[in-house]
Formats: sequence, structure tokens, C-alpha cells
Amino acid sequence: MKYKFLDDLTSDVAFESYGKTFEELLENSALAMFSVICDIKNVEPKESIKIDVSSASQESLLYDWLSKLLSQSEINNLFLSKFEVRLLAGDKPPRYTVDSQPLAKMVGTINELPLHLSGVAYGEQISQEKSGTVVKGITYYRFSVKESSSGYKARVTFDI
Repeated sequence: MKYKFLDDLTSDVAFESYGKTFEELLENSALAMFSVICDIKNVEPKESIKIDVSSASQESLLYDWLSKLLSQSEINNLFLSKFEVRLLAGDKPPRYTVDSQPLAKMVGTINELPLHLSGVAYGEQISQEKSGTVVKGITYYRFSVKESSSGYKARVTFDI
């Protein structure tokens, strides 16, 4: 199962998404979000947009990934239906500075440096006949990412 919707909210939409890897979790979370926004099964991967995100934790990376997908789909007037994510863990992180001080010095260890992902989202131009529910944004209400021996699970809520 890639995701399931939860019925415990009346004014928002909540789901749990799953993945054997964190990348798969990110992709499945995007599928869940766009299955609310549009008739995802009938959206062809005709166009693509590149999405790069950096965040300090897995939770914030998922939140920022979904937020950026939502904003870029609106900016580019696209319904999205296919997602490919690659974590850039093996790459040397960019050198961040704050007031001319290297961020690594300020946060302490390399493990605290931001996580990076490079993703591609595919879809087609927005059309009324494939339209679903408008998602205004992602909320922090009961937002979580958990890792277990079987993989990853996230809980996400949208404001609609």
C-alpha cells in the first residue's frame, strides 16, 4: 500500500503514506496529495518540473517537498501524477554561512547539516474535467515521519 486516507477530520484531509525507503515515502506522499487535487489516474506525464529541496530533518524535508510541489504545480499550472526523488546524501553539502561563519561551525556536526533532495514531477496542464479538491497547504497537525524495520510511515494533513 502506498498511502491511505484517514477519516478522523471534518474540515481537512489527512493521510498516512508508506515507503520501503525514505525516497519512496516522499514519492508516495506526493501521490496522495495530488490524488486529492486531481483525477491522478487520468493525468498524463507530458511535462516535467525539477524540484530541489534542502531541510534540516526528514520531517521538514517531507513538509518542504510537498509545499514546494504544491506551489510549483500552481505556478506552472500543472496537475502532477508521477514523482521521482533522489536523496543527495552522498554529495558534499553546500557551504552555508551565517554572518560570515560556516554553518558547520555553528551547528556542530555534519549530521546536523541539511538533507538534500532532487526530484522531478511529471504531469499535464490543469483542466477542469480532471480537477479535484483545492489543497491550500500542508499543516503541522499530527504531522510525523517514523522509521521502522519495514520502512517509513508518514502522517500528513492538508488544509482544504
